[in-house]
Amino acid sequence: MADKITYYAIIDDSSSLEHPAGVIRRIENDEREIDEVFSRNLTWEFSSLLYSAEHGDLTNDFTVITEDEATQVIERIRAESVDPE
Repeated sequence: MADKITYYAIIDDSSSLEHPAGVIRRIENDEREIDEVFSRNLTWEFSSLLYSAEHGDLTNDFTVITEDEATQVIERIRAESVDPE
């Protein structure tokens, strides 16, 4: 099975779907399932946030978004890291 990638907007108390706190992706294939968050280091890094939410941690909400929407969030994070205004 080819990788199946699902993107999620991370929504916390100070963000919204229109301006999410970040983006996380779940990569699934026959061998594994891994979650990665696009970090402030501007790289994809392992994350347990989605797994924790599935097991009762209600700190963040996760909403499925398209790859294009995820790209927009990533571009905003990149821009904010250069110009933190």
